[in-house]
Amino acid sequence: MDINGLIEQYGYAALVIGSVAEGETITLLGGVIAHQGLLRFPLVVAAVALGGMIGDQLLYFLGLRFGPTLLQRFSKHRKKIRRAQRLIQRHPYLFVIGTRFMYGFRIIGPILIGASRLPPKIFLPLNILGAIAWALIFTTLGYLGGEVIGPWLHNLDQHVKHWAWLILVVGAVIAVRFWLKRRDDKRE
Repeated sequence: MDINGLIEQYGYAALVIGSVAEGETITLLGGVIAHQGLLRFPLVVAAVALGGMIGDQLLYFLGLRFGPTLLQRFSKHRKKIRRAQRLIQRHPYLFVIGTRFMYGFRIIGPILIGASRLPPKIFLPLNILGAIAWALIFTTLGYLGGEVIGPWLHNLDQHVKHWAWLILVVGAVIAVRFWLKRRDDKRE
């Protein structure tokens, strides 16, 4: 089975799992793959939205259950944590939806929201709405980027072979240099 067949068969599941853990890169890649016609755009959006929502929901429950204990470990960031918690209390809707788009808040944001005791009945619908908006934006960016990346992907096998050879040659040069240096050190 070739790589395209694997993508067509397991792509949506991989997008769900990948977007639980990582996020933007997987979502952009999903858009590129949709542009190539291997996966359907609406299903890519749904898959990454589902994965992003599940990931943030799990982190929220982690913060709800263990938040104060977890946050004590970040004592040097206490001021920033308090500021974020005040923002959550003042603007919960914007914070829940926006945390997904804030650099550095992808993991800690939902934990902070859970630790702030924002009720699940407020968090869940906002999490779903934020996940859909996030998935739509980043998948679309990936789809549009597929126009640029697409021609390169068609030659991916050749690129992989070239990179493999380059890595092999660089590794051999480093190994020979290391061996020569050790040999010279033993002579001294």
